[in-house]
Amino acid sequence: MANEIFLLNISGQDKPGLTSSLTDVLAAYDAKILDIGQANIHDTLSLGMLFQIESGKKSAAVLKDLLFKAYELGITAKFTPITLEDYEHWVTLQGKDRYIVTILGEKLTAEQISKVTKVISEKNLNIDSIKRLTGRISLAKEDEYPRASIQLSIRGQIKNKADFTEKFMQISQELDVDIAFQEDNVYRRNRRLVCFDMDSTLIQTEVIDELAERAGVGGQVKAITESAMQGEIDFNESFIKRMKLLKGLSEDVLNDVAINLPITKGARRLIDTLKSYGFKTAILSGGFTYFGKYLQKELGIDYVYANQLEIIDNRLTGNYLGEIVNGDKKAEYLKEIAIKENINISQTIAVGDGANDLQMLNTAGLGIAFHAKPKVKNNTQNSISSIGLDGVLYLLGYHDKHIDSLE
Repeated sequence: MANEIFLLNISGQDKPGLTSSLTDVLAAYDAKILDIGQANIHDTLSLGMLFQIESGKKSAAVLKDLLFKAYELGITAKFTPITLEDYEHWVTLQGKDRYIVTILGEKLTAEQISKVTKVISEKNLNIDSIKRLTGRISLAKEDEYPRASIQLSIRGQIKNKADFTEKFMQISQELDVDIAFQEDNVYRRNRRLVCFDMDSTLIQTEVIDELAERAGVGGQVKAITESAMQGEIDFNESFIKRMKLLKGLSEDVLNDVAINLPITKGARRLIDTLKSYGFKTAILSGGFTYFGKYLQKELGIDYVYANQLEIIDNRLTGNYLGEIVNGDKKAEYLKEIAIKENINISQTIAVGDGANDLQMLNTAGLGIAFHAKPKVKNNTQNSISSIGLDGVLYLLGYHDKHIDSLE
């Protein structure tokens, strides 16, 4: 006996038992469900079911009964016959590469989404699903920390990924929105280690600049710091120059700076969530262990690698102990921690803002430039500049309900 394939599209007011009632009808005729998907926006349901049914009396009867059931439920039903050839073509698409595009910002506009989806369309890619990751937005009450994010699951072959991400970067700059692009593979769904730069990433300051202000050499040190972060001078050279300028500073000043560190918006929410889901976390910093250890205790970080200040008689000597933690060392430490924790490098994430973070960002499975310098953003596949550090969670696919339920 021949079979027919139909796509049933249901729309209308959502209510309990709706899917059960419709599948009861299909079950009575021994229909085979080939695919099913549902979305709910503002209590309005959109439900699709692709099913196979025996041709003839059965197919005619099931369509009639489904229409009657839809009328009873107060919903609209639409049927589309699908040829076997079209169905088999659809089946072959499941072997194509899959990617995730995450759009995030303080708010999302139709223009931003239109521009992003146009790029996807121009590359002959299909959007399989769109999911909102942030909670519902009140129009009557102002949000103290506005943020919005949606995730697009796309499918197809991308011949030139660099061109693809470059177009997203242009949209990001023009429309003040962050657009992240990742392969949707097993590693994306199983990240296990997140490594953070400290200064201007986990905290909203450059500690060495703070210390320099207290030592009366703020202008000199700040100029060297900025030049290093922009990649204009060698990090090691800049570090040694800045250390010499801090000679004689009291350890009491270090303690005062530590207890007043401005922790970045969203950092606590991010790290608390990561810990709850079993992630390992690390600070890999060109700054100082004195402040890294303070943040480790404050936030519950697992590892800290940074530069150790030499302190004699309660004062900085202008020297340091051990090796300088530069860009190369950060990447080394990331790999070292991954090996120690038995984590594949593709399951790691690195977050940073400066030129000395680039090796670390490009070594990790997912590198994220956070409120970064132009050189860093231009050389990193993903960036967050529009919201706080907890934006990392949306790149991992977490919904606010997965995060807020832990609080």
